[in-house]
Amino acid sequence: GEEHYNCISALHKSMRGSDENASLYWLARMLEGGEDPLYVARRLVRFASEDIGLADPLALTQAVAAYQGCHFIGMPECEVILAQCVVYFARAPKSIEVYRAYSSVKECLRMHTGPLPPVPLHLRNAPTRLMKNLGYGEGYKYNPMYKEPVEQDYLPQELKGTDFFKEQKT
Repeated sequence: GEEHYNCISALHKSMRGSDENASLYWLARMLEGGEDPLYVARRLVRFASEDIGLADPLALTQAVAAYQGCHFIGMPECEVILAQCVVYFARAPKSIEVYRAYSSVKECLRMHTGPLPPVPLHLRNAPTRLMKNLGYGEGYKYNPMYKEPVEQDYLPQELKGTDFFKEQKT
């Protein structure tokens, strides 16, 4: 019932608040109360990207490993795997930069009226002669072939200059 959602919310907020003791308490309360460990592990995967993100990119690896470990061995053995992951997350630095930037992109798409802008020709794949003749891929600069950063537009023309990471800060 409702307590299921209250406990997962408390776990999330405790990890987000870097309280390792409360995080372990809410995890144990859920597991000892019969919660499916795979449900908790799935929520940890989301937390890794949403709340820790690029502040510690290894958090996602930790979460996926915890999910796989729980899947392989089940309860009660997997409780320590989840506990390790929860403490790691509580101690980890936090960043919602990617989460907020992606939300800005979604908002941009929702607010757009009319047809979406076409993919710029130089970014299009050209697997056929016809596509090459139509200009697909023409002028594309393959970055690994350059020693210096390449000046090239990757967004559609009407979005040129848009920075979804800066958009979120206003």
